[in-house]
Amino acid sequence: MKQHATVASTADTCKTIEVAVVEERQHHHRSQRLLPPQSIKLLPVPIADDNFDFNYSCDENGEEFFIPPLNFSMVDNGIFRSGFPDLDDFPFLQTLGLRSIIYLCPEPYPEANMEFLKANNIRLFQFGIKNCKEPFVNIPEEKVREALGVLIDVRNHPVLIHCKRGKHRTGCLVGCLRKLQKWCLTSVFDEYQRFAAAKARVSDQRFMELFDASSFKQQSLPFSCSKR
Repeated sequence: MKQHATVASTADTCKTIEVAVVEERQHHHRSQRLLPPQSIKLLPVPIADDNFDFNYSCDENGEEFFIPPLNFSMVDNGIFRSGFPDLDDFPFLQTLGLRSIIYLCPEPYPEANMEFLKANNIRLFQFGIKNCKEPFVNIPEEKVREALGVLIDVRNHPVLIHCKRGKHRTGCLVGCLRKLQKWCLTSVFDEYQRFAAAKARVSDQRFMELFDASSFKQQSLPFSCSKR
């Protein structure tokens, strides 16, 4: 499914870009997940450890499909976002050639995921942010700043950002990146709401609005959306 997000130009005029989003019809049944066009019928990619076992999904004709994680989307060149990847998503993640993963949950990374990272030489950056529901949301700004510093360092690209569902914590970090890229707030909130949908939080949007990105402005941003 393709959705649209808006990008601010220098004159603060909003343009439109297409953002591919993977949604889940039923949380309890991964086989009902909608597949975006880019996930269809990719050739297998060799892995570092031939003994590592992956599961592939097949259609009725036996054709193999790679499945992106929940809420997967490209943010910018070398930057991706999603919900928590599981075993079914590993073959797809290999096609991205990831160098790093930014994990925004406080829980330990599962052993199977750690094995995947080791087999593919992917570095894990964990910034444990608790997922609290309103009105008890407390977003630790210092951790968001640390995560943003890792995110904009091109030495860590390609990089995947994820939390549990790829909505709130991931949305806040991406929103702060957009402020650094000089998106207008309307565009930042629109992109956040397209992933959070009915569960969008006022506290998240307030955090993004008040976030001061000026301390990062001396750093280079060689991203497509930053070029004028």
